[in-house]
Amino acid sequence: MVQLARIPHSWTRLLSVRKVGQTPTGRFVLGRPLAFHTSRSSLANKKAMKTFNLADIGEGITECEVLKWEVKAPTKVEAFDVLCEVQSDKATVEITSPYEGTLSKILVEEGQIAKVGQGLCIIEVEEEEESEGKESPQHHEVTHEAPRSQDTTPPKSGLNQPQEHKTPTERRLHPLDPNYVKPSSTSSSQAPKSFGISDDKTLATPSVRHFAREKGVPRLSQLMPGSGKDGRIEKRDVEAWLAQSTRNSEPISTPPSTKTEGTGEVETIVDLGRTRRAMWKAMEKSLEIPHFGYSTILDLTALHNMLPVLNAGIPAKFNPPPPSKYLPAVSPHSILSQGQVTQEPDPLTHYNRLTFLPLLLKSLSRAMQEWPLFRSTITHSDDKPQLTIRPQSDIAIALSTPTGLYTPTITGVNRKSAYDIMGELRRLQALGRTVPNGLTVKEMPKKGATITVSNVGAIGKGEFAAPLLVPGGGVAIVAIGRAKWVQRENGNRLEVGISWSADHRVVEGAELAAFTESWRQWVEEPARMVAGGY
Repeated sequence: MVQLARIPHSWTRLLSVRKVGQTPTGRFVLGRPLAFHTSRSSLANKKAMKTFNLADIGEGITECEVLKWEVKAPTKVEAFDVLCEVQSDKATVEITSPYEGTLSKILVEEGQIAKVGQGLCIIEVEEEEESEGKESPQHHEVTHEAPRSQDTTPPKSGLNQPQEHKTPTERRLHPLDPNYVKPSSTSSSQAPKSFGISDDKTLATPSVRHFAREKGVPRLSQLMPGSGKDGRIEKRDVEAWLAQSTRNSEPISTPPSTKTEGTGEVETIVDLGRTRRAMWKAMEKSLEIPHFGYSTILDLTALHNMLPVLNAGIPAKFNPPPPSKYLPAVSPHSILSQGQVTQEPDPLTHYNRLTFLPLLLKSLSRAMQEWPLFRSTITHSDDKPQLTIRPQSDIAIALSTPTGLYTPTITGVNRKSAYDIMGELRRLQALGRTVPNGLTVKEMPKKGATITVSNVGAIGKGEFAAPLLVPGGGVAIVAIGRAKWVQRENGNRLEVGISWSADHRVVEGAELAAFTESWRQWVEEPARMVAGGY
């Protein structure tokens, strides 16, 4: 029993901090003094520069594109603060900081590619180092055991208990900490420590345990926590661990380069970016679709004659007047209060001239309303193909950007005016030109469109093309060539060539030809759109 009367006066003040208690091992804890020193060896802080590497995020991903840095250098960051956002072929992931310190330098800028294991940034942290001869107050837990330092005289008290040595618990590193190294699967004798977690207490199904044993994984506890529910280890966790171990054992090689014979110039080998790799995969999948091609010419003369009138009537929200210090004498919004005036328009949708493309899209949407087949997408139910028909006309636009080819979707084109469509095209072009790319899930919904339009004539002088249809891109794609004036029997006519590729599994050749003729009527007789409304 502890004799409190024999404890020095300086210790009795410490007893008021916490109650006297007995640990499960039988040792007595008397409190946590705020200024109790047991050794001449103390801890001092020093600054260290830590390079934060891109960790393996699983699913066979070897590199990611840095989309956005949430913090700039130099900025103080806390542990688990979001540093940046990266995008792979499969997902967008937020990378958090494993340290508390100051972000001093960014190694991979926005829009660049970072490989797994490559440094993303440098963080300045404070580390603790031992220094002799300095006495600074430290937090210790006062127990009945004798002090271990030979230079300190133990206090004369009645707490004479056998000395025990407590094994310090090893701190587990953050999975994104660069110092956290996953072991290789050479032998169980070389396996690292499992941080006190036994394989019996590791959450995993018997099939996963059997799979790990077959692949030579020393201990499942090395993979904790898993990606499953409540940290359960799944088969994909084992596969990711094996892939990481293989990469760690492979020597780092530089990209090969060759010299051209005779000139001595060096050829450089460049890896495909994320967007071009996705295009590679999509074009390979396009070979699974039997294509039916159809080409013809549309007469744009009537639309051309309408353009001066349409350009003179562009709404103010798309073509705002120059600022003036005087209010107009008569305004259509004069009946509304200042707070009820329509909200500020999006500056990305501004334009001062209407082109043929929004008129062609508008007329195409009217033809799609007449043909439900071209408002449908291929779906499957119980492994049986079927068509899902949409009520609105959703059209995707092939958009060439600095980072690659994208196909954003304009939904409900049949309910939009030509002015609205032109504003949406301007907004998509502005978002596509930004680096990193500004197109989001809102502009590129998962369900996509039912028809894709590629306006290749805006860049080249080609009149016809042979577009490819990829799975998920709808039932047809059309390429619009360069318009030109030609001499016909009825005078000069402005004509444009169009080239179709349709999914021949669901679209017959006669149906595509008839659908194109329906589109032709809306283009060559645009007055019908006035009577037909939206």
